[in-house]
Amino acid sequence: MNTRITELLGIKHPIIQGGMAWVAEHHLAAAVSEAGGLGLIGGANAPAEVVREEIRKAKALTKKPIGVNVMLLSPHADEIAKVVVEEGIGVVTTGAGNPEKYIEMWKAAGVKIIPVVASVLAKRMERYGADAVVAEGCESGGHIGEQTTMTLVPQVVDAVSIPVIAAGGIGDGRGIAAAFMLGAEAVQIGTRFVVSDESIVHENYKQRIIKAKDIDSAVTGRSHGHPVRCLRNQMTREYVKLEQEGKSFEELEYLTLGKLREAVQEGDITNGTVMAGQIAGMIYKTQTCKEMIDEMMEQAEKLLNR
Repeated sequence: MNTRITELLGIKHPIIQGGMAWVAEHHLAAAVSEAGGLGLIGGANAPAEVVREEIRKAKALTKKPIGVNVMLLSPHADEIAKVVVEEGIGVVTTGAGNPEKYIEMWKAAGVKIIPVVASVLAKRMERYGADAVVAEGCESGGHIGEQTTMTLVPQVVDAVSIPVIAAGGIGDGRGIAAAFMLGAEAVQIGTRFVVSDESIVHENYKQRIIKAKDIDSAVTGRSHGHPVRCLRNQMTREYVKLEQEGKSFEELEYLTLGKLREAVQEGDITNGTVMAGQIAGMIYKTQTCKEMIDEMMEQAEKLLNR
């Protein structure tokens, strides 16, 4: 399936793996790229040299394109932006901020720039020189906006001339086909890849996603303007209770400090933050990244060729 995104990024399938903190490391990124999608190394809050090492490890596993997600609120963002250039990365996605100050440097190095947006702010990204945008609806896991994928994607498609990648609530071929009907030219998928065989996420975390029901998703942090979607557990119940009591953002932030790492690496799915999108209720098995991508693309192509 050829689109402006597959041509822009030099990939076979219009599927990008989300740059998830503590999850999007070299094993997963390389596996997705090898399977014909675009794998991403998630910069998150990691020091620049850690990201550099992850890039090199991924490149040792695949000769296909690898990208990096730069979390712009990271204290290491400036250094990671330079590492991207130094390591010859061809594509960057950005989140949690405005990438404008890095665009000139990245453009000069031939880096393709794809900001993640949750509103028609995408127009501003196009003016700054973005090559494409990810329009991410609130069905996604982790930090979210307020608009759904179904409403956001067509509005962004209408607002910009650059290609749009749909994200949020997409985990099978039906979601991909629906995204294309809305005008997207690729999709970004996170939660389904979390349970892939190549994912280094703790087995407890994977099984929590696989066993999730449609109503197991919760959003914390709305009262302070920092909504995060994860799966319900003791931590989310405590957080929501304190939120309803009017606790400060600092008090609530302390409750979640280090909790994503505890869930991902140590398997604490009771008190850890189990970030996952609403698509979790549709995921029922582990597979290799190649099996996932082949299955999704076969289903999408059948639907789109009806």
